[in-house]
Amino acid sequence: MSISYNWLRELVEIDLSPRELAEKLTMIGLAVDTVEPAGDDYLFEFDLTSNRPDALSHLGIAREISVITGRPIKYPETAVSEDDQPASEMTSVEIHEPELCPRYVARLIMDVQVGPSPPWLVERLEALGQRSINNITDITNYVLRELGHPTHAFDYEKLIGRRIVVRRARAGERLITLDGVKRTLTDDMLVIADAARPVALAGIMGGEETGISPTTRHVLLESAYFQPQTVRRTARALGMETDASYHFGRGMDYAMPPVAADRIARLIAEIAGGRVLKGAIDVYPHPLHHQPIRLRHERLMRIIGLDISIDEAERILRGLGFEVNRTGRDELTAIAPSWRIDIEGEDDLVEEVARHVGYEKITMELPPWAGAGEYLPGESSRRDVRQVMTALGFDEAITFSFVNDRLQSLFNADGARAEVLMNPIDETRPVLRTTLIPGLLESLSHNLNRGVRNVRLFEVGKCFFKRGENELPREREHLGFVATGLVNERDWKHYGEPFSFFHLKAAVECLLEKFRIRGSQFAATSVSYLHPGQAAKVIVDGDALGLLGQLHPRIAAELKLKQPVFIGELNLERLLALEGEPVRYQPLSKYPTVVRDISFIVPEHVRYGEVEAAIEGLGIEEIVAIQLFDVYTGKPLPPDKRSLSISLRLRAPDRTLTDEEINHIVEQVMDLLQQQFGAEIRR
Repeated sequence: MSISYNWLRELVEIDLSPRELAEKLTMIGLAVDTVEPAGDDYLFEFDLTSNRPDALSHLGIAREISVITGRPIKYPETAVSEDDQPASEMTSVEIHEPELCPRYVARLIMDVQVGPSPPWLVERLEALGQRSINNITDITNYVLRELGHPTHAFDYEKLIGRRIVVRRARAGERLITLDGVKRTLTDDMLVIADAARPVALAGIMGGEETGISPTTRHVLLESAYFQPQTVRRTARALGMETDASYHFGRGMDYAMPPVAADRIARLIAEIAGGRVLKGAIDVYPHPLHHQPIRLRHERLMRIIGLDISIDEAERILRGLGFEVNRTGRDELTAIAPSWRIDIEGEDDLVEEVARHVGYEKITMELPPWAGAGEYLPGESSRRDVRQVMTALGFDEAITFSFVNDRLQSLFNADGARAEVLMNPIDETRPVLRTTLIPGLLESLSHNLNRGVRNVRLFEVGKCFFKRGENELPREREHLGFVATGLVNERDWKHYGEPFSFFHLKAAVECLLEKFRIRGSQFAATSVSYLHPGQAAKVIVDGDALGLLGQLHPRIAAELKLKQPVFIGELNLERLLALEGEPVRYQPLSKYPTVVRDISFIVPEHVRYGEVEAAIEGLGIEEIVAIQLFDVYTGKPLPPDKRSLSISLRLRAPDRTLTDEEINHIVEQVMDLLQQQFGAEIRR
């Protein structure tokens, strides 16, 4: 935004050079990027934060300079010489959407002469990069840069019914804007209409049919306040960025519409020779106002670290336009001026005082602290989760909480409802995630596309589940993981071994072992996004803890993943709530361990997990470990059979086992296998 040094000097007395002034303004938070000479003038180029729309004008900057220099502001002349004819006899204003347009001011200027602007006006606008159009339009642009309030001038005689209606557009209505583009409107857009049709997009741009032309004789001037959100939404939907939308989209001064209307009416009467009809039509059904905010000396000291008196704070706030009342020796209340929409609480007042006292005076030191830090609940357990996953070769990822709705729907097997964002940062990611898998797959795909073929990622993060219409979503912490490629690309002995379902299952088992969770089961399941026969549900104490398996080839093809990918997700909230088995220590046995191998043939459908659980169910305390060491299918076995070989590790805590005891235990196991699984023992 460009600001003229000479114009500022007309509003407030300045005894600082342009560069000295630029430095002062920057030090109070109004950053000046450049100071460039322009003839006998200097132009300041500001880089303002979005919360300071009040500084988007010469008057706004002059207010700040007034506090810096202690000099009063010379406000622009707004007194209007009015005709005897009342404006209310010639036009009217109706606001159908007071929430979107809280205030609308209209003024009528009759018998104007549209033509070129005087040289001083043309030169001032062109110095700021604004092309001269005609005297009426130039005046509205001049006042925009002077007061910071956008306005619009209509050709009064082209308004059907000679009146203004502020309403929502009807779906499908069309409007040709001043840039010559025909735009189709939707019913969530606010328009300025006459008795029959839209004539302007509220806070953005006027319509071509009612714009000022060389034949215009009578002008209806609009000066209004529009809700910032509706202006931003409409401008974004139509792809329009105008001076008006830039200002209104950041928030305007709700007390400025009548002031700006009077200022423009006065200038039009002077420059274009018009008659200003008596009385502005000011429709303001629900007046806006700011609430008083308390400021305490103790709070000033605590935040800034400087001993600033409450008297000095009062001087600064009054100079900035605040209405200040002293409520005690060391405190006051302040009501923000109408143009300061960014002031909401006590710390905002502290900031106003601090920036005019000088940020450079605040010392670089840490505040005193007498407390002791501590981890959040469950943080040590989360660290254990991260430790286990990184030890297993997984890298931690952090992905977006908002995701593509199409991608998320592929992994929504349980039908969880997603929360749709009203104003998404990225239009391709309009919903909050109900699963971590989509984000992790995007990260995995990003790595694969850059030549990294062996990828293992995990994430600890919140998922969000929609509840009632007026309720916040339910948050739940999950642990997600994805893997593809080789198990260990640096191991020469096992190089080429691909990551498989069983490696993923082993990772989950390690995690459960870390938390001493006993009695977990992996049950085969059928899920739309997992490969049939390569999908399992993790069950603890009869309840599902999560899922894991190979990504279904159909979805892998849709995501253009050309190598097998394994995914899983656990309800971390529930995992951390489980009570692990207590740690008990016992002396190492001084008696020998005996190993006996058993080979047997069982039907193909019998799972090893069922076999191991059945043997453990015998309750033989001398069996200290069971391990599968061989699986065989093929000739000479029938197609529906397979051979399993297991090792039993036997040891007694108080004696050396005899051959009779060992043989008896092995016979018990073999009898179980034959009776429960129809096993054929291989001798």
